[in-house]
Amino acid sequence: MSAVILALVAGAVIGLALGALGGGGSVLAVPALIYLLGFTPVAATTASLVIVTVTSATALSAHAREGHVRWRTGLLFAAAGIGPAMLGGAFAGRLPAAVLTAAFAAVAAAAALRMLRPRSSSESVAPVRSGRAAAAGAGLGAVTGVLGVGGGFLAVPALVDVLGLRMRSAVGTSLLVITINSLAALAMRTGTAHGLNWGVIGPFAGAAILGAWDGKRLSAKLSGQTLQRVFALVLLAVAGFMLVDVVV
Repeated sequence: MSAVILALVAGAVIGLALGALGGGGSVLAVPALIYLLGFTPVAATTASLVIVTVTSATALSAHAREGHVRWRTGLLFAAAGIGPAMLGGAFAGRLPAAVLTAAFAAVAAAAALRMLRPRSSSESVAPVRSGRAAAAGAGLGAVTGVLGVGGGFLAVPALVDVLGLRMRSAVGTSLLVITINSLAALAMRTGTAHGLNWGVIGPFAGAAILGAWDGKRLSAKLSGQTLQRVFALVLLAVAGFMLVDVVV
């Protein structure tokens, strides 16, 4: 199978995840770029940020039109995360690829386990506190910069569990956080963008954008609890695969 066809298939799946779940795109894009398309870890994380930034911005517009974006909370997350994302991006180039891969898998697994944790009905809605939003946003920004991911797979659990947003609002708001954090991280990775295979990245991003629209329609047909479980299981599967790859 040619690289372009693989890129189209992977992009469609990742777009579906972003549109339906508000995250998981970059945590899927990075291993797809490495294991399916032959990118190096550094090139894969940079290309992933390009793909996820464009796709997240597209999906964000659809969620915003339906009122599922908490703009104030999302902007607090993003503003707090810009600095850490840029610092993390500068630091990431000094870490061995195996360390980055293991950290990536560990963070994804931790987020998945948290999403699978039972929640009581009293936790479903809570007032948004600026301090907690800013602290969580700073942590997400740092992870974005170091691991080269948009942060949606952490933003959704944080918005749901830390700030008490309902799942659909968390999904929409996370897309705002992903877009801004990814742009900040890319600003520190301009040197690694040279030599990227844009003939693969372009089709990948295009298919992801189209998949995001289908994902948005899928999210309207499934309950928030179902989306949360699917999200967590996908993260666990990817984390397990990457940890095995590092060990073996």
